[in-house]
Amino acid sequence: MSPRDSLAALVGDVSGLLVARVAVAVAVLALLAPAAASYATYEETTNQRGTLESVADDETVVSVQGFHFEGEGSQKKPSGLVGVDRRGRTAWTLNGSTADWPVETADQSWWFYDVDPLPNGNLLVVNTFPGETFVHEYDPETDERVWGERFPGMVDTHDVASLNDEEIAVANMRNHDEESGVSDDRVVVYNRTQGEITWEWYFRNHYSADTDGGYNDDWTHVNDVDPIGEEYLLLSPRNFDQVVVVNRTTKEIVMRLGEDDDHATLYEQHNPDYLEREDGTPTMLVADSENDRVVEYERDCGDADPRLGAGTPPEDCEWVLVWELGGPEEFNWPRDADRLPNGNTLVTDSLNHRVVEVTPDGEIVWEYYVGWGPYDAERGAPESDGPTMRDANVSGSRDVTGSAGLEPGTGESTTVAERTSALAAGTPLQDDVEAAAQRWSHVAPWIYPVWMSGGDFAAVLLAVVVVLTWTAYEAIRKRRVVVDAVTG
Repeated sequence: MSPRDSLAALVGDVSGLLVARVAVAVAVLALLAPAAASYATYEETTNQRGTLESVADDETVVSVQGFHFEGEGSQKKPSGLVGVDRRGRTAWTLNGSTADWPVETADQSWWFYDVDPLPNGNLLVVNTFPGETFVHEYDPETDERVWGERFPGMVDTHDVASLNDEEIAVANMRNHDEESGVSDDRVVVYNRTQGEITWEWYFRNHYSADTDGGYNDDWTHVNDVDPIGEEYLLLSPRNFDQVVVVNRTTKEIVMRLGEDDDHATLYEQHNPDYLEREDGTPTMLVADSENDRVVEYERDCGDADPRLGAGTPPEDCEWVLVWELGGPEEFNWPRDADRLPNGNTLVTDSLNHRVVEVTPDGEIVWEYYVGWGPYDAERGAPESDGPTMRDANVSGSRDVTGSAGLEPGTGESTTVAERTSALAAGTPLQDDVEAAAQRWSHVAPWIYPVWMSGGDFAAVLLAVVVVLTWTAYEAIRKRRVVVDAVTG
């Protein structure tokens, strides 16, 4: 090759490389532009009313889990409590970062989980801080704590329940023995007067060690405990995809809805409620979280008596799906559902950052948006206080309609997960893509900033991939240039 030809080839290579670099830069800027626009135009939708078609019967109390990393809170994702009046207006708030806590936490934040109205009008609240659970009775009228109990070592308790004036039941998850490798996940009854645990129930005594892949730091993730009368406790081992009823005297499991990895029935559920039909038939209302829906099942034991206390073994019965509400296009990780006296259902739609009251036919008649990740919502009474769907002559699957759409994904907009699932519909990859898209919709919101949408975040990740790929190419190219120069 002549010197002129070599020079021409070099100029061509340099020109082509320059064009490629410009193209990469333009692509990266185009991918980052939506996020920049979202940051510039973002307006908070925290603590405001959405749809209001009917006035609520009572005040609604919402616990907001919020977000923190190792105790350091986020100003854009604060934890706390919110009291909402009957017309969907904010009545009062308790900020998890500024509340008067029993230990010095500087500017750090406590997570808020379960909240239960008490007969005296106060609230039973459970909070967690890294390495500790704090349970207290809170008076929202005076903004004062009536009493509080600290539980060091209980690292991430999601639920407690008042059994009487002295006793509380505590769902003690992530109770892993590092030395033995055995899970000590349990439910306990704590007597505040005596200052000690008076009853314990360990999951390892009733489940095989290989359940859900075997013992680990978060084996059961038991996220709910509720009394059923004085004799039974309703438990929700989330990671086992099931809800069980335990006899406090015999410590036997007397009812079981779902089983490990049976995701068609339940998939990592939260906050189940036990109801009974007028004829006594047991019914379960469950926030089926990973399936993005609310479901209601009733117990069918064939010719045997299905009622609680009849002694029919769990294996002799099945659970029939009576009613299903929502799905991935309408809910995003719902974590609580309560039946109201009027027959509607109050749903805590966690990653759509709202609480909605929905009719049996799926119409939203009351909607309230909060800051970040509501966990629980109660109105009037703790848990459900209304009729079953079978007694209301309602059955089947219902879509959710009527949202004000103040949060992306709650109105007519389409999410990244939905678009991705649609692309794979009808292909051999459909099930795997849908599962991955669903997991994305439940995990990604905890990572990206509050002003960013899921689509913005996906574009930013793609921009990062492009930059890393081009950087690797440039490094390889320069290495070749150096090698060529050395070898002549």
